[in-house]
Amino acid sequence: MSTLAARYQEGRKTEEYRQYDDATPPVVREFYRLNHTNQTVAFNQQMRRKWLNLDHAEMSVWDLMVELNKLVDDSDPDTDLSQIEHNLQTAEAIRADGHPRWFQLTGLIHDLGKVLWLWGEPQWAVVGDTFPVGCAWSKKIVLPEYFDANPDAQVPEYQTRLGIYSEHCGLDKVQLSWGHDEYLYHVVKNYLPEEALYMIRYHSCYPIHREGEYGYLMNDRDLSMFEWVRKFNPYDLYSKGNTKPDADKLTPYYQGLIAEYFPAKIRW
Repeated sequence: MSTLAARYQEGRKTEEYRQYDDATPPVVREFYRLNHTNQTVAFNQQMRRKWLNLDHAEMSVWDLMVELNKLVDDSDPDTDLSQIEHNLQTAEAIRADGHPRWFQLTGLIHDLGKVLWLWGEPQWAVVGDTFPVGCAWSKKIVLPEYFDANPDAQVPEYQTRLGIYSEHCGLDKVQLSWGHDEYLYHVVKNYLPEEALYMIRYHSCYPIHREGEYGYLMNDRDLSMFEWVRKFNPYDLYSKGNTKPDADKLTPYYQGLIAEYFPAKIRW
């Protein structure tokens, strides 16, 4: 069995998730080497100019989800299932616990920003954990040793506690490493509740929502809304060990859910 094929394990124990050590699959380590080397302030600004005009496509949410099914996430040590299977696992776990329909929908669509990979961006610029750029990197970021090769390591302004930011400026003013979270936030920000938007925008920012880092950049609104991010995270992470969902059976329910919140087509 290949390393990739072994990443999905039904019934995986909670403590077995997100293991970044000598047993980490080589494809994951290589992903983070590239990610940490190339995620600079300049690259972040370039990607924002390139993608945030939302002028690449006009598609339905469901059609884009089907299109994204071609991706297997190289950054994830816990699963190699297709994206639609992971998205349905997340949404079904949320649904099973009786959460509101907007919360279920958030679980379904939270990773759709990964479509950037299909449109030509390398995975290191699309998936994986996110973290602030333009200030000192936390040692609690996954595999931080790879930041040594990042050109921003040679920019003194970027290596201070606050960097280019101010105390408690609010995360809306902080550039996180570029990826699917920020992109999808801009795609859907006019359609979903604020709680859902925080979940989407910051669900990959493990240094903040799991490790408690960068609190000095957050304002009171961030601190309050991150309770929702933390509520969402277990569904995103731990559902990866659930039984594979029956996509065909679940399609009508989730197509109806999408139609409650989104028009037939939206800009991507």
